[in-house]
Amino acid sequence: MFRVDYFDGSWQNPSIIPYGPIEISPSLSALHYGQSIFEGMKAFKNQDGAPQLFRPIDNIKRLNISAIRMGMPQIPEELFLDGLNQLVSLDRDWIPTKAGSALYLRPFMFATDDFVGVRPSINYSFIIFCCPVNSYYPQPIKVRVEKKYVRASTGMAGFAKAAGNYGISMLPTSEAKKDGYDQIIWTDGKNHNFVEESGTTNLFFVMNDKLVLTPKLDGNILDGITRDSCIKLLKAEGYEVEERNISIDEVIESAKSGSLTDVFGTGTAAIIAKIAAIGLDGIDYELPNPEKRKVSNWLYKTIYDIQTGKAKDTFNWVKVIS
Repeated sequence: MFRVDYFDGSWQNPSIIPYGPIEISPSLSALHYGQSIFEGMKAFKNQDGAPQLFRPIDNIKRLNISAIRMGMPQIPEELFLDGLNQLVSLDRDWIPTKAGSALYLRPFMFATDDFVGVRPSINYSFIIFCCPVNSYYPQPIKVRVEKKYVRASTGMAGFAKAAGNYGISMLPTSEAKKDGYDQIIWTDGKNHNFVEESGTTNLFFVMNDKLVLTPKLDGNILDGITRDSCIKLLKAEGYEVEERNISIDEVIESAKSGSLTDVFGTGTAAIIAKIAAIGLDGIDYELPNPEKRKVSNWLYKTIYDIQTGKAKDTFNWVKVIS
């Protein structure tokens, strides 16, 4: 794993060390006051067997946006990329080549002050570790619209990839799973009228295989890198894409009428997570056969082929590691 520590006002002593336990104090600031952020990335092997990353610059930019919101120091882009490149180069033999698999990369930063007191930490650690993974959602999933709990609201940190945003999702997701669902759809914190994101993904809704809708970035949802990739690919292919408020009523009425032809989530882990059914107020609304969907199947293949070097990267998203 790659590690670098922030103390005396700067990042110091970058190194790559064997993966292993981290010694911490019981009064570690991050444990008590939640200054902890992370990113999710993947490394693939291209058709020549060389490791390559997908949009790593966007990950470091988003990490630093999260750092600013959480009162943490930004990490220099060059330091992040140098550590990441060396780590992936050393661990290249761990990159699986089975279809749908990858080497998952987890960069994260946390406060390391040995101090109990509500204030920003003075010291921090940044680490990247990796592990081989298979497909995150190998099968279509069933989701439930969440109308009790709230993930984020205006002025909060919903856009940040902060640990606490995932911690508060555990209970409502567990409750949904007890009722037979795989994930939840978060709704707005004011009236629970508008779709925000799913537990681990941004959301897309396709009307009649032509119009593609996705919730706008209003500060409450994550600015997903896979989300942005899908929007760019869809527009380049000639689809009409709207980023706007999407009401639950609109989604359900479209499902009832048959005009809702595709629903899927997007994220680094899943790439594309096809949604088979949406549950609302005790009623499940079944969606079209996931295997026959035009948009989500095309997007998954296109992005995965770019990530693995099977398709041309016309957006300059891929970074090959020597």
